[in-house]
Amino acid sequence: MINKERVQEVLNKVRPSLQADGGDCELINVRNDGVVEVKLKGACGSCPMATLTLKAGIERVLKDEIPEIKEVISV
Repeated sequence: MINKERVQEVLNKVRPSLQADGGDCELINVRNDGVVEVKLKGACGSCPMATLTLKAGIERVLKDEIPEIKEVISV
């Protein structure tokens, strides 16, 4: 099982980059199947590049630091 606090620690590392662009992300859930659910907020919620931010940014960093994570999705 993936430690939710550990996921939050890693998210806190990427949040300053999101916040610099007027956005943010919130950890919603860490599922037992290795899927992390986040909510993109602020500018990230309506940005056309949000999918790229989610997959190439947030998901890549989380998977690098916590290999048990299979996917990051926006809810």
